Amino acid sequence: MKLEIPNFETKKELFGFLVKNKETLITQKKSTIKYADSLGFSPVLSKAPFNLETSKADNYDPNNPDEIQVKAVINTTNILDSHGDVHLPGIWTKSLKENKRIMHLQEHKSQEFDKIISSGKDLVASVKTYNLSDLGFDVKGTTQALVFDSTVKKSRNPYMFDQYSKGYVDNHSVGMRYVKMELAVDDKDFEKEKDFFDKYIDQIINRKDAEEQGYFWIVTEAKVIEGSAVPNGSNPITPTMSIKGEPTILELINGIDTHNEKAASRTFDIVSMINKTNFNF
Repeated sequence: MKLEIPNFETKKELFGFLVKNKETLITQKKSTIKYADSLGFSPVLSKAPFNLETSKADNYDPNNPDEIQVKAVINTTNILDSHGDVHLPGIWTKSLKENKRIMHLQEHKSQEFDKIISSGKDLVASVKTYNLSDLGFDVKGTTQALVFDSTVKKSRNPYMFDQYSKGYVDNHSVGMRYVKMELAVDDKDFEKEKDFFDKYIDQIINRKDAEEQGYFWIVTEAKVIEGSAVPNGSNPITPTMSIKGEPTILELINGIDTHNEKAASRTFDIVSMINKTNFNF
């Protein structure tokens, strides 16, 4: 039977319950796959000005749609999310080395072929450190982002190809399993948990949320299973960074560097594009 956290009249009672049942709660969290929580926008982050506009696909030709290159932020660290969790930098390092079957999905529908957006050679997952301002939020601090460079093909998921192409996707969510985590509590009567709280509170971007809640779960390692495009996620700082359509012949030509190892493959791309083009003289 799943252990539920009851309502308590005081934070002291809540903290006591959490510490007493910490191992059971951690086991429960580790045993389930974490997804987006549509009720989860942080009050602090929701009030922060957002100025990153998701653009439509560059070079998008509605008469010859094929594929677009999408750079999507799937998850970011140092943020208290709606699950009460704070993901720390380095959380994805081990998993990205080990898991070669990560998928880019539509709304966490991992059991349906038509909900897969990209996978395999069409998907590169990595981590990158950003200033929060780089991600469109007028909030101080940095975050380590889980980033998907995804080749989105109309032939694989026409609906999401259209959604990304038109700039409608501005939020993502990671599907994952927790591996290593701890409880942090803002109460000196719980010495170990208080030490964790004091150690990490300064790096939480929405610190006011964490202080008001009085506790959080620190996640230092997790297994990435997939990343999804969602209407709302448990972490709002997960935008689409860029969308690019197929390069034009001129762009391919201008990009050739005879001293570059990729010059031969670019030349092949140009020849292939020319062969696919119908010229009327």
